Amino acid sequence: MEKADFYDFFRKIPKAELHLHIEAVISFDSINKFYMRKFPGIGKDEAAREIKKLFTYDNLDGFIQAYLQIQEMYESVADFDLIFSDLKDYIVRNGISYVEVFAAPSAFVKKGFDFSAMVESYSRNVRKVKEETGVDVRILIDVSRTFGAENAEKNLQLLLANRIPEIIGIGLGGSESKGPCRDFGAVFEKARDNGLFTVAHAGEDVDAFSIWDAIDILKVSRVGHGVTAFQDEALMKELVRRGIALESCPMSNVFTKRYVKSLSEHPLRKFFDEGIMVTLNTDDPLFFGVELVDEYWNAYSQMGFSAAELKEIVKNSFRASFLDEGRKARFCAAVDEAWG
Repeated sequence: MEKADFYDFFRKIPKAELHLHIEAVISFDSINKFYMRKFPGIGKDEAAREIKKLFTYDNLDGFIQAYLQIQEMYESVADFDLIFSDLKDYIVRNGISYVEVFAAPSAFVKKGFDFSAMVESYSRNVRKVKEETGVDVRILIDVSRTFGAENAEKNLQLLLANRIPEIIGIGLGGSESKGPCRDFGAVFEKARDNGLFTVAHAGEDVDAFSIWDAIDILKVSRVGHGVTAFQDEALMKELVRRGIALESCPMSNVFTKRYVKSLSEHPLRKFFDEGIMVTLNTDDPLFFGVELVDEYWNAYSQMGFSAAELKEIVKNSFRASFLDEGRKARFCAAVDEAWG
């Protein structure tokens, strides 16, 4: 298919996205509004130039610092309404039928935001997205490795005290090198004991041992990124045996340049051929300049995937989700119908 035909076709195919940070779906226009509010004397063009400087990182830690700087521009829980509005537009543009997003409360709680008010905003906005698009959004709270295990435990306790149906689990994001998975075993065990699903970023910025820790110590259902699984044949076989899915985000990995510097170097093709349940995701659309249909096009045009293979990856996006088995089957059937 030519690019225009591909985009037209794939926007019509039901898809899920499972590795998406809600704060990074925000649009450039929304950040511009925040920046001009923070610096009321600045002009729109100057604000745009200053914001552009935030996007000059070339590694994961630099990206995280830019991410935190943008979070600093939020002034109240009311600002989350703008994020969810941008999420709704993103869902519609990409033909997404179901999404599980990470929400990272740590920086906001440190700013003095009330967690219960944040949860109320999440719930209200998720319902609004559903009413306006028909799409279910479910939230995974990123307990964050960046601020240490004590902070992660605090985030879990806040979540358990403010349970809502829209929040279905926890994730571990942030600086992988500074917060190894093994430090968070107790937090993840407690989350599972309370009926929460668990996932973790691993093998994004650290070698394959981090993925072993995620699946053996944290006992996660999915691994975010998992790039370094290519280093360990036994690990890849174990991921297949346990049916643990990888939330692959190719452009994010290329952008941070830790293990791959081009799409052609990315191990997604190897993982698929090994039989690992791979899914395609964007991670942080604004920060890496990529949306979900772009990731499918990149896999088709630069990573050697056929359309039929991408159909399997689309279905994997539902199979690897935390939907019940009945809904997974119905979505996969919808993919078959739309494909025809």
